[in-house]
Amino acid sequence: MLGSRIVAIALIVAIVLCIPFTAMYFTKEVNWSVFDFVIAGGLLFSTGLAIDFVVRKTAAKKRLFLVAAIILLLLLIWIELAVGIW
Repeated sequence: MLGSRIVAIALIVAIVLCIPFTAMYFTKEVNWSVFDFVIAGGLLFSTGLAIDFVVRKTAAKKRLFLVAAIILLLLLIWIELAVGIW
């Protein structure tokens, strides 16, 4: 059962990464390197694993808060990597 969840998370990450990969062929605004795809894939995959863990191991009252916190952390890291706020 755990293996199927990991495969599902990996497939979702691959589908999400197809968006910038496809956009690179239609516009010059998206210019990702292999390193960008590796970092984004790792970040999205680890976020998916963290959300899966929280959903399986926490009570319903805490679940929404923790999932929101994980997504917020993902967005903050993504923004920092994209534009370099610090």
